[in-house]
Amino acid sequence: MSSTTPLGPNAGGPLEGAVVAVAGAGGAAGHAVLLRLAQAGATVVAADADVQRLAAGVDAARFAHGGATVVGDTVDLLHLAATREWAAKILKDFGRVDGLVHLVGGWRGSTTFAGTDLADWDLLHDLLLRTVQHTSLAFEAPLARSGNGRYVLVSAAGAARPTAGSAAYAAAKAAAEAWTLALADGFRKTAGDAGPGAAATIVVVKALVNDAMRAERPGHRFAGFTDVRELAESICQLWSKPTEEVNGTRLWLTPQP
Repeated sequence: MSSTTPLGPNAGGPLEGAVVAVAGAGGAAGHAVLLRLAQAGATVVAADADVQRLAAGVDAARFAHGGATVVGDTVDLLHLAATREWAAKILKDFGRVDGLVHLVGGWRGSTTFAGTDLADWDLLHDLLLRTVQHTSLAFEAPLARSGNGRYVLVSAAGAARPTAGSAAYAAAKAAAEAWTLALADGFRKTAGDAGPGAAATIVVVKALVNDAMRAERPGHRFAGFTDVRELAESICQLWSKPTEEVNGTRLWLTPQP
């Protein structure tokens, strides 16, 4: 059976009344996702380590969609206990969790493979993989109970086709994808007769672009880049698709290598 029952007591769409957490919400992509989720009727709980950038995104989403519930929490996602406390707080405050969108990012690289600095791996391992491990472990159970839960990892095409200078970045992204697919298998194996109550899925981009980047480089084409608003729309559409069709899949927003 398909698991696309609208969420909430007065649901008008798949996200109406849903409670969605956004990790790494302080950047341009996070701000776009907060706006789109609020527009869709979701209660949005945003987290980021940067207090000012987080507050700016939360305030913008609230202002753009009057009446929307958008709140921000400063959470250190590098600590499992803190991440579990965040998930527990959301459950206490709102009674459910129907989504976790993982946007924590970062990039380090070199001009050659031989020039790779393993300190970059240490940093990217924490940002791109450890935070995925912590959010998935903290949110697995409430997402499974949702009935239409989504764990969404935003990844990069470079994980499938790494370049010589991006070894640390690509390896961390590939590991994060593997971890997310393992979560998807967990959802599949614990599914009831009605099908999985949640899906873990990967959205793949080459890179992201926003209006500020275009303004800074007016002559640049940004070929193959995904606009953050397109990313936000694609993420929101994941709740409209049958859970079993989303679980364990990759959604490519750039040509597949």
